[in-house]
Amino acid sequence: MREQEVSGSVSHRPGGVRGELVRVGRPRRQVGGPPRTPGGPSRGRRSGRPSRSSRLARAGRLLVAALSTGVLLTSGISWYTYHALTSGLTTSDALAAIQHGAPAKLDDSVNVLLIGLDSRKDMNGNDLPKQFVADDLNAGSSDIGGYNTNTLILLHIPAGGGKVQAFSIPRDDYVETYGPDGTEQGMHKIKEAYGLAKAVAETKLQAQGYTGAALEQRSREAGREATLATVQRFLGVSIDHFAEVNLLGFYDIAQVVQPITVCLNHAVYDPAVRGQGSGADFHAGLNTVDAAQALSFVRQRHYLTNGDLDRTHRQQAFISSVEYKLKQEGLFDDVGKMQALFDVVKKDVVVDARWNLLDFAQQAPDLTGGNVVFNTLPVEGFATRDGEAVNLVDPDQIQGIMRQLVLPPTASAGPAAASSPTASSTAEASAGPAASASASTALPGAVVAATVDVLNGSGTPGAAADDSRALTALGFAVGRTGNAPPRGSTVVRYGSGAQAAAEQVAARLGQGTSTVPDPELPGRRVEVVLGTGAVPLTGAVPSPDASGSASGEATPAEDIPFQGPAVRMGGIPCVN
Repeated sequence: MREQEVSGSVSHRPGGVRGELVRVGRPRRQVGGPPRTPGGPSRGRRSGRPSRSSRLARAGRLLVAALSTGVLLTSGISWYTYHALTSGLTTSDALAAIQHGAPAKLDDSVNVLLIGLDSRKDMNGNDLPKQFVADDLNAGSSDIGGYNTNTLILLHIPAGGGKVQAFSIPRDDYVETYGPDGTEQGMHKIKEAYGLAKAVAETKLQAQGYTGAALEQRSREAGREATLATVQRFLGVSIDHFAEVNLLGFYDIAQVVQPITVCLNHAVYDPAVRGQGSGADFHAGLNTVDAAQALSFVRQRHYLTNGDLDRTHRQQAFISSVEYKLKQEGLFDDVGKMQALFDVVKKDVVVDARWNLLDFAQQAPDLTGGNVVFNTLPVEGFATRDGEAVNLVDPDQIQGIMRQLVLPPTASAGPAAASSPTASSTAEASAGPAASASASTALPGAVVAATVDVLNGSGTPGAAADDSRALTALGFAVGRTGNAPPRGSTVVRYGSGAQAAAEQVAARLGQGTSTVPDPELPGRRVEVVLGTGAVPLTGAVPSPDASGSASGEATPAEDIPFQGPAVRMGGIPCVN
C-alpha cells in the first residue's frame, strides 16, 4: 500500500504531549487497485506491482528507520548512563580561563591533572566536624593545611592508546607560580599556588559583597586557575582536563572501596600527637586497611627515609591498589556499581566543565587495564627559603623530560623547527622516497610519528614488554603488547603512512627483520612480531636538537633521573 503524498500535507494536531501526525489531502486508497496520481493513470506497472525503484526506495526507508532506531536507542542509553553517573558533580571553568597561556597542543593525546587538596573544609567553606578531622582523619584541626595542593599528578594518555605515563610533582618543588591571569606571582612551593591565589581573590570578592558559600566557591576557582597555570608553565605541556578532591573526598572514596590491600617494604610507626603525625602503624608486607588507615598510609611523611618523596610513592601505590581492587570486583564493567561510587563522591569532587567522563572512559581503556606507570619528577637538592624547606628543581630539565616522554616525536625539535617548511622538506629528503610518500614531517634523525604494537613470537618471556619500553625511549608512541604464534624471524608490518616509521623500527631490530605493508592495520600504525632470532632492542636513535640537526642520542626512559623507582599499576606494589 502506498500513501498519497501532497506537498505540505503533514501537520501536527495539538492536544497531546507529542501531538498526532495528520495526513491532509487524498486519503489512502483501498486494497484492490493500483494507486493513481492526481489527474492521470498510475505510472506503475499494469500488474499493480511497484516498480523496482519503488521497492528499493521502500527498502532504503526501512533500513534508515532501523538504523535510526538503533542510533536513538544507543544514544538514549549513553545519555542516560552519562547523566546518571555525572549528575550532581561540581564542575569548573578554570581550564577555559587559562587557555590563552597554554602551550600548543601538538597531537590528540590527553593530559589530565589530578589535584589532591589538603583542606579541612567542605565545598562551601564550612569547617569539617572537629571530632571527624581529629579522630578519624588524624589531621589535627580545620585550621591546619590551608589550601595546599599536596598531590599533583599528571596523567598522559597517548594519542594512539597504549601505556599511560603518570608524573607526580613533589609538593615542595620551589618554582615560579602564576596567578589566574597568568602573571608571575614569585617563587613559592608549587603546592602554595592554589592558596595564594585564593586569598587574593577572596579579598577582592569580599569588597564586591560576596560572602559565605559564593565567596568560597568563587575564590576556589581562582586557586584552581593559578594551579593549572603554574603546572602548565612548569612542565611545558597543556592540560586538557583536571579533577580535584579534598581530604573528605579521599576518605569517602576509601570508605566505598574498603578494605584495601597495600604493601610496605618495611614496618612503619607514626603516632598522631597534637595534630602531628599520620597515625600510621603498619607491618612489612601486605596490610589490609580501612578508610582511616588508608588516609594514614598516604599522608605519612615522618619516619620515612625520603620523607615527602616517599609519601608521593605511597599515593601512587594507593591509586594502583584501588584500581586493582575495582577491576577485580568488576566495577569498570558494571554501571550500577560505578554509579554507587559516583553518588558517594559527587559532593567532594570537582572536574572541569569540558570533560565528558563517559567518552573519556571509552577512549582510555588502559587506565582501567592497569597499563599505567607512575614516576616522580626529579629534584636537584634541598634548601631553605623564607624559613621553609623546599625542593630545588631545574625547570629546563623537567621540560626536557616532558618533551621526550609526552610530546610527539616531531615536536622534540621545538616549535620553530617543527613548523619550518625547510626543515620538513629536508626531513623528507633525508628519509628517502618512502618517507616522502608517507607524508612524514620528521626532522633529520628524528623518529617518524607512529604508534607501534609489539607482539612476542620469540619464545623469550618479557621480550615484547622490554622492546616496547625501548621504543618508548626512542620516541615512538607505543601501543599494545602481547603474544603471537612462534615464528623464526622478526617482521614489521605497517599501515598507511607508516612505512618510514616501520623502516626505522626494523633498522633498530637488526639484520633479518623484514617490513611488510598490511592494509588491515590502521593508518600510521606499526606492528612488530618478534621472531626467535630477535635481538633485544637497545640503544637510541639520534635525536634532533633545537636547531633541527641530529645531535647525540636520546636518553632511554630508564636513564631519566626520576625521584625513586617507578610504581606500576596493575597490582599491589610495595613501597617504603
